[in-house]
Amino acid sequence: MPAASVAAPPADPAPPGTSPAPVAPVAPVAAGPVVARTRDELRMARRQLTDGDVAVVMTMGALHEGHATLIETARQRAAHVVVTIFLNPLQFGPREDLSRYPRTFDSDMEICRRAGVDLVFAPTPDVIYQDGDPGVRVSAGPLGNVLEGQARPGHFDGMLTVVAKLLHLTRADTAYYGQKDAQQLLLIRRMVGDLDFPVRVVSVPTVREADGLAMSSRNMYLTDSDRETALCLSRALRAGAAAAAEGPSAIRRAARSVLVREPLALIDYLVLVHPSTLEDVPEWYRGEALLAVAGRVGTTRLIDNLPISVGPSGGPLEVFSDVDSAGA
Repeated sequence: MPAASVAAPPADPAPPGTSPAPVAPVAPVAAGPVVARTRDELRMARRQLTDGDVAVVMTMGALHEGHATLIETARQRAAHVVVTIFLNPLQFGPREDLSRYPRTFDSDMEICRRAGVDLVFAPTPDVIYQDGDPGVRVSAGPLGNVLEGQARPGHFDGMLTVVAKLLHLTRADTAYYGQKDAQQLLLIRRMVGDLDFPVRVVSVPTVREADGLAMSSRNMYLTDSDRETALCLSRALRAGAAAAAEGPSAIRRAARSVLVREPLALIDYLVLVHPSTLEDVPEWYRGEALLAVAGRVGTTRLIDNLPISVGPSGGPLEVFSDVDSAGA
């Protein structure tokens, strides 16, 4: 974002017969993004973004460097970037504590400022759901009932409903999502295609900590010992990818062998599935597949995944090759 110049205040008049004292220059102050909290404010701010395409990055707040990478990638490819910060109540089930989710708006705004965001849309639920709990929602269909959908019933319906609304409200040309939420990314692509949304969905590789843990807002809940336990998820994915040349059974076996050595991680699932159908790939399968894992460490539920090329020259991928993608 270009810096905004700040004018120096007028100096006091110099006494007669003397030269005016020099006025120290005022350093430029970096301009921050416009913040819109209502639909009208968003509409007015969005009207100013006319000289090029507009990208959107949707978040629930508690931004971290993974979000920053999404924003920076969008910034590199689009003329303007809009970030939405909205903690969507429809995505939380009755056993999930919405009030526990971290709210860090000031630090979120600092990340947006550093990344050069043009516009932040940060509405409250009554702005998004003007008539209360929506009677009509987007259904995720069968793909929303497996894996994360089985563990969190209704989660993906709530997610797609708010994504659809935010795509309409922001009128973005492109939308950027991380590969870490692979099932969410697949369902958004399906919704955009099936319902003819005029937007291109772009995937960005998962961003990881130095130790391999996938970045997530939920990581802040982990104790030091929990974090050490949680590393088994990414280690299992890497072990599976290392066995990709040997076929699906070898991939699953290698990944499971890592997880069984960590009894403190309560694993919900470990699967190797087709990236478009989420169905288990058979032993003869060769091509791209999704190796995904989910489990609970302490009180925190974590997910991770790795795109894999299965076959003689197989191994890990950053994102799948048959979809729009952007390098991190």
